[in-house]
Amino acid sequence: MENQPSDSLSQDEIERYRRHILLPEIGGNGQQQLKRARVLVIGAGGLGAPILEYLAAAGVGTLGIIDDDMVSLSNLQRQVIHDTGTIGEMKTKSARAAIVRLNPHVRVMDFEERFSLDWSRSHLARFDLLVDGSDNFDTRYAAADAAEAARIPLVTGAVGRFDGSVTVLKPYEAGADGVLNPTYRDLFPEKPPEGLVPVCAETGVVGALTGVIGTLMAMEAIKLITAIGEPLIGRLMLYDALSARFDIIKYRRRPKQAAAE
Repeated sequence: MENQPSDSLSQDEIERYRRHILLPEIGGNGQQQLKRARVLVIGAGGLGAPILEYLAAAGVGTLGIIDDDMVSLSNLQRQVIHDTGTIGEMKTKSARAAIVRLNPHVRVMDFEERFSLDWSRSHLARFDLLVDGSDNFDTRYAAADAAEAARIPLVTGAVGRFDGSVTVLKPYEAGADGVLNPTYRDLFPEKPPEGLVPVCAETGVVGALTGVIGTLMAMEAIKLITAIGEPLIGRLMLYDALSARFDIIKYRRRPKQAAAE
C-alpha cells in the first residue's frame, strides 16, 4: 500500500480552498474527500488539459496522467496546460510541471505510455476514479471495460468540430429502480468502422470547445468525489457550440439477448 498524504488540511490549504469550504454542499469534509481522491486522467491533450487544471486547482490529492505523445505547435490552440516553451516535451512531463506550479499540494503520477486493458490490470487499482479525455474509440472502449472491471466510476467525453458530449458510467451499481446502470456499449454498441469518424487533425476543432467539455468532465469528477448533486449516469449531455444549446439524452442498460437454445 502506497503512503497517502494526511487527510487534514493545512492553514495554507484552508485558505486556498476557502471558496469550496464556504459551500455547504462541499465544506471541509468535501475538501478532505478531494484531498484523499486518486484520479487517473487519460490524455493530456484538448480535454485532458482543462480536466487536469481544474482537478488540480480543486485540490484532488493524487492525479495520474497517462499519455504517450509529445507537445507540438499545433496542440497549443487548445491544449492550454502546455505552452510554447514545452514544444517537443512529453505531454506528461509538461502537464506535471504545470500542475506543480498551480498547486504544490497535488501529487502527480505520470505514465509515458498509451492506456490499454493490459496496462490497467497492473496500475488502475491505484486510483478510485477514471476520467477519459482520449480522442479515439479504441481507448474509450478500453477505458470503459477497465473501469467496469475495477469497479470505479468513469467520466468520459468527446468533441468534434463544434459539438461535444459527456457522460458518467457506473455499470457495476444499480439505479434507484434496482436495474444495473448502463455500460458504455449500451450507449455505443460497436466501434464505428475505421475512418468513418474523422479526427480533429482532419476536420479541425474549436479550441474553446475542448475547454467547455473538459470543464464539464472535471465538474462531474468533483461531484462523484464529494458525493454531491446528480452525476450524468444514464444521461448523455450534448453541447452544440454554434447554437449555444445543451441537450440531454437518457439511455438504459440494454436487455441481454436470450441465449440460443
